[in-house]
Amino acid sequence: MAFDVVMPQMGESIAEATVLKWHRQVGDAIAKDDTLYEISTDKVDAEIPAPAAGTLLEILVEVNATVPVGTVVARIGDASERPAGSAIPPAPASAPTAPEPFLAAHTGLLPDGDDNSLEGRLRAKSSPLVREMAKQHGVDLTRITGSGQAGRVTKVDLEAFLAEGPAMAPASISLAPVLPVVHDPSAPTMGLTPALALAPKPIVPAFAAGERVKVEPMSRMRKIIADNMVASRRTSAHVYTVFEIDMTHVAQLRNKHKLAFEAQFGSKLSFMPFVMMAACKALRAYPIVNASVDGDNVVYKQDINLGVAVSLDWGLIVPVVKNADMMNLGGLARSLNDLAERARTKQLKPDEISGGTFTITNPGVYGDTFGLPIINQPQVAIQGVGAIVKRPVVITGPDGTDFIAIRQMMFTSLGFDHRIIDGATGDLFMAFVKKELETSTFGLE
Repeated sequence: MAFDVVMPQMGESIAEATVLKWHRQVGDAIAKDDTLYEISTDKVDAEIPAPAAGTLLEILVEVNATVPVGTVVARIGDASERPAGSAIPPAPASAPTAPEPFLAAHTGLLPDGDDNSLEGRLRAKSSPLVREMAKQHGVDLTRITGSGQAGRVTKVDLEAFLAEGPAMAPASISLAPVLPVVHDPSAPTMGLTPALALAPKPIVPAFAAGERVKVEPMSRMRKIIADNMVASRRTSAHVYTVFEIDMTHVAQLRNKHKLAFEAQFGSKLSFMPFVMMAACKALRAYPIVNASVDGDNVVYKQDINLGVAVSLDWGLIVPVVKNADMMNLGGLARSLNDLAERARTKQLKPDEISGGTFTITNPGVYGDTFGLPIINQPQVAIQGVGAIVKRPVVITGPDGTDFIAIRQMMFTSLGFDHRIIDGATGDLFMAFVKKELETSTFGLE
């Protein structure tokens, strides 16, 4: 009998996935657990192994098609069972409809009655991120016509709905009275009438007619990154502070212990574990930086789960080191290197890129002086690590004498959400990180 290959559910919040690549063609033999195809979800890209050995009889879902979890995407069996003319199906003329039971009913307003089951998510026609955004704005998703697969409401759909203003809000949501606009004749209007002065600027086309361009559709990962970045800028009041840190002490520790460290822990010692350990201590000292915003509430996370951005050839992903504050330098180095390697080979699991409470990104690896990264929602802060370079610095000796020395210096930034983190707190947090990196032995001595 032929064996049905179904789209796996890569985590509780995953309702659908996109086929990125087939590693076998119809008629090819495959062993159990050999990589059969690659998928992309809202959380992670992954290689999916064959659930059984045999011959690939049919491929039922084409590359770049998005289908609900549980959908039969291929069949494996004996070569004699191969249907005549079976191959990858042509692209559908319109978006396929999800199974009827999943879309038989719609949810109402989501804040209190949010059904997080698979069927509930498909009925709501939205991803968890869109549903959370709708919850924050009090929007009934059933009033929005979705442009996504199976009619799902995308973030672009929701943002367009919100941009249309209060007239489109659900009747059950009470709105603050709209104050009339009073025109002040003395106010400058750039030569426009009052109505035109208040009108939104028109969107400038990306390219003009006849212009020589090459247009390529965004990858699924790129679209997710774009949506998340725009949503974060609209959600958090971003503020930045930048500190200069003398990394000479860390560089000396690293050079002195790196061979013994690699022999003991089986992992190379980079500068990043030092930064991670310093950040963990600072997060314990300033727990508001390890928090999230939930409406009018501040949610203090009791665990410290560090997300560390990893650049890939096809995008960016942020694996999470869980309970990072419980690890020593060796544990941090091994966890970081393992997650980064599996990110590049598409072996990460959904729970390994979720649950982060604070993120560190390292643009300095490309030579950046420092970066001003966007906060990774629902976190409230992100640290950007710049390049470590040798520079002449004025040093004050124990006797108070000043002299110039060559030191290994690094700029690092903290982007934080000014809704709940004050500027002084952000500065104190970074001052703590600075002191740790400049004076701590990190358990090495």
